[in-house]
Amino acid sequence: MSPKAQLRSAGVQRIRQLWLRLYRTARMENWFPHVPLALAVGLAGLVQTVPSIGRLQQLITFPSQELGGLSDGYSLLAIRGVPQDVIGVLLLIMSLGLLWRSRLAWVITLLMTLATLALELTPLSHPRPSVLAYNGVLFVLLLATRRYFQRASLATGTLFAVTGILLTLGYGVLGAYVLGAGFSPRINDFTSALYFAVVTMSTVGYGDITPHTSEARLFTVSLIVLGLVVFATSLSVTLGPIVNQRLMNLLQPQRKSMKRKDHIIVVGDNPLARNAIKALSSRGLPVTAVWSSRPPEGAEAPPDLVVGDGGDTDVLSSAGVGSARAVLALSEDDSDNAFVVLAAKEVNEKVRTVVAVSDAHNLVRVRRVHPDVVLALPVIGGELLAMALSGEEIKADALVEQLLKLS
Repeated sequence: MSPKAQLRSAGVQRIRQLWLRLYRTARMENWFPHVPLALAVGLAGLVQTVPSIGRLQQLITFPSQELGGLSDGYSLLAIRGVPQDVIGVLLLIMSLGLLWRSRLAWVITLLMTLATLALELTPLSHPRPSVLAYNGVLFVLLLATRRYFQRASLATGTLFAVTGILLTLGYGVLGAYVLGAGFSPRINDFTSALYFAVVTMSTVGYGDITPHTSEARLFTVSLIVLGLVVFATSLSVTLGPIVNQRLMNLLQPQRKSMKRKDHIIVVGDNPLARNAIKALSSRGLPVTAVWSSRPPEGAEAPPDLVVGDGGDTDVLSSAGVGSARAVLALSEDDSDNAFVVLAAKEVNEKVRTVVAVSDAHNLVRVRRVHPDVVLALPVIGGELLAMALSGEEIKADALVEQLLKLS
């Protein structure tokens, strides 16, 4: 390795060491990155809804005032293509979902952020550079942190789905009522506005109430688009897990849910981890594997597999770390293994942890996370080579002591 490459490698290792120390000291696994991201999304939602607060205050202060001013505001929203106020309210609600690391909240937030960027770039809008820059950075951060939002609770998904549908329906009813003069026949009452909103959102379109002004037509287009997005997302979240579970039961009826108690969790998808799973299973020990991604169709997979980041406390909790006998961090990345130990100790302080070290230079750093056993593979390789070349007697006890470096 060239001196420049060695210097670069040393710099990377130093950065990883500093990050690991900061991660542990600040207990970042409990709040990063979902809490800062939720605050940023909530701020974006406030920016979207603040302009409408003044109009609502005027409407409340002067209840007898004609709805002309509100109609103008709704016309502007219709021209922009998608209701800006609804996006803001949805972002505020989804920021709460991000605090729970909800996958549905992440998906809807990503779509709403993309919609905000599209609205700012429409020809009839007045783009604001600060809003464009903020939402652009937010969109990139959401994409970069997608693996941290994996919770797919049916109850939570249903709650957010119902909230999104009600907000969209409220927008449709209010918009149809405010822009009632732009429809034929004119919409003058709540019942007609509700009927038009439901028929439009469901894309049934009986044609008995039709828009005849440009503002009403653009509002109708925005309601159709928003209704399709909300309905499609809601159905995929609420019905998707149920359908997938039924298909899995039909395709694999012999596969039963395993009771995770006094078992061993093996984190990593490499030859060492796979051989460890086979060796433990052949001895009758219950094993739960944690892989970062699902294996392709037809590939061999462990009987009990959890897909997710092994350094995430939620993933380890779903693997049953609270009642596990031990956690084996056997991936090829030493820093990832250290994060697994930290997360396991965070959930269950009594669980035993075994960590594999691929680079001998990281032995001291890995010991700082206090694993119970350090599997020092580079050390045992060097010892075997030295014993063989020097003619020294190979002692099994000494090899085991070098292989399992107690921390």
